[in-house]
Amino acid sequence: MDLGLTGRTALVCGASKGLGFGCAQSLAREGVAVTLVARGADALEAAAEALRQATGAAVATVAADITTPQGRAAALAACPAPDIVVTNAGGPPPGDFRDWNRDTWIAALDANMLAPIALIQATVDGMIARRFGRIVNITSAAVKAPIDILGLSNGARSGLTGFVAGLARKTVAHNVTVNNLLPGPFETGRLRETARQWSLQSGKSEETVLAERRAANPSGRFGTIAEFGDACAFLCSAQAGFITGQNLLMDGGLYPGVF
Repeated sequence: MDLGLTGRTALVCGASKGLGFGCAQSLAREGVAVTLVARGADALEAAAEALRQATGAAVATVAADITTPQGRAAALAACPAPDIVVTNAGGPPPGDFRDWNRDTWIAALDANMLAPIALIQATVDGMIARRFGRIVNITSAAVKAPIDILGLSNGARSGLTGFVAGLARKTVAHNVTVNNLLPGPFETGRLRETARQWSLQSGKSEETVLAERRAANPSGRFGTIAEFGDACAFLCSAQAGFITGQNLLMDGGLYPGVF
């Protein structure tokens, strides 16, 4: 299927590795000129060169912290009128809520709720004027099935989800959609981080924890970043203009509910 994205521009956050890189890769393969944003300059440049070699797409980079006003300003200076915005920032650390103070909570909200909203605010009116826009927020399966040690993520990302639910119904008449991708267990550094936390709590080895998590998933495995990226690319496609305000759960069937 031709997704109708050739010649479009995209700003992809947290794109030097993991799920953000998967999204950038799939968009670049569809002929999108992508601007990658991440904090680590070396990893970012390596990711950009890999995309150029693999896809032939135009790839720009911005080494910045997207959770700060300065980082967002730098990203938008490099890509001032994106057709596609993929918001993404590393999740807050796992832990016990008894150990978190106000500053801990504000940092989580800044990264996983307020930063995406600020990027949307900065770009959505231009999308409306051009009558094309696709905004995809990478959130978490924890929005639907909260994870006890990820309370900071549960709270901040759920706040973003509630905000998007209202906004997405206002923009879709202008061919601007806003959706959320909710990853479950994917082969990423974040997965390793949570496995280490469970390992410390349970006394089991990290590899045992990971093996048990694979076995507990109906698919018998973890997801790949390529699968995640392709789902993002479809939500950004010309064909997806009737999909908005949705929370696409990608977890191999782990969530047991109907709705």
